[in-house]
Amino acid sequence: MTYQQALDWLYSTQNFGIKLGLDGPKKLLRQLLANPTRNTQVVHLAGTNGKGSTSAIIDSLSRATGLRCGLFTSPHLVDFRERIRVNGEMIPEQVVLDTILEIKEIVTDWEHHPTFFELTLAIAMRHFKETECELIILETGMGGRLDATTAVPADVCVITPIALDHSEWLGDTLEKVAREKAGIICEKKPVISAKQERSAAIVIAEEAEEKRAPLTTVNGPLLGYNINLAGKHQAENAQLAIEAVTALGIPLDFDSVKYALSNISWPGRFETLSEQPQIIIDGAHNPHAANALVDTWKQHFGEQKATLVFGAVEEKDVDQVLEILCSISEEVHLTPLDSPRSLSTEAAITALPANTSHTSHENLESALKSLSDCKNPILIAGSLFLIGEAKALFGDGGFQRSTQ
Repeated sequence: MTYQQALDWLYSTQNFGIKLGLDGPKKLLRQLLANPTRNTQVVHLAGTNGKGSTSAIIDSLSRATGLRCGLFTSPHLVDFRERIRVNGEMIPEQVVLDTILEIKEIVTDWEHHPTFFELTLAIAMRHFKETECELIILETGMGGRLDATTAVPADVCVITPIALDHSEWLGDTLEKVAREKAGIICEKKPVISAKQERSAAIVIAEEAEEKRAPLTTVNGPLLGYNINLAGKHQAENAQLAIEAVTALGIPLDFDSVKYALSNISWPGRFETLSEQPQIIIDGAHNPHAANALVDTWKQHFGEQKATLVFGAVEEKDVDQVLEILCSISEEVHLTPLDSPRSLSTEAAITALPANTSHTSHENLESALKSLSDCKNPILIAGSLFLIGEAKALFGDGGFQRSTQ
């Protein structure tokens, strides 16, 4: 089996869809001998927005102190291996191949086949163990209480800002969503929470009290440092990350924090993809993230309008997201995603605010070709999957499509 064949097999498991529950992941981690050793600390992150950025900041801060860190995030933008990094380096293709071969032997007779996300987590945890990571940072895929990552006991739990998202899985009220996210909280282990809406904050406090877990709430941004990530909200993510690292007992000083924050990289979040024409990409895909994107846009461009290129997945709050993004856009170009979960352009048109100037395209590439002489800065947003397509168009490597 080649690496590409192994990936094809792994991607084929996306047909099993999303399956929430911990029995399968625990069994797979145990049989693959992928559980962390006792001297390895684990940080677990849940939330609706900012999980990836906060995970990356925790990783950068910890590495600046000399720790060997494993980072597990999702989804990837272009290359599957982005999801699994040790000290910033993507997992080698050969390691992915070897681990998949081993996993296939383990699960061949299982009545309930592991999902794509469960398998990816197992590959990551095995790699982190074999490379002797001292700290593992795990970003939940969806929710928290029954997310596969919760099968790994955590030393510190972090909850980023919570908003309505994945309502069909997590519930249709903020309280229900918060209950699922707060499900990552571990008995007597520190919890670090971002500032939340009151209803979500109450749920988190209740869950922390029930688990006798000390709760710290971060109510403001980090001041006095240059953060190499665009947007005022990243200063709040940075303060959240510092509290998490401190809760682990990792000593931080001014110089290490300064170095970590000035050298951090987290692609796809208000990232400049091209200068001529000017193209900005951002993975904003829900109202909370769209509002943060609008604020960041105004910080950089003032009152200058964008030419918006938009694509999304079916289940998102597209009408609200488009209403927010259209407030900074002179015209809108709609494109489907290269994904079976893509929102159709017809559905996107009906979600547009009234009297919005728009053009529909066959795909992202044709949309960008039509804008080669665009005078306004181009903003590509609506989905991290769309951002991955954009980066692939401007990069050298092949695009590895994912639906999870």
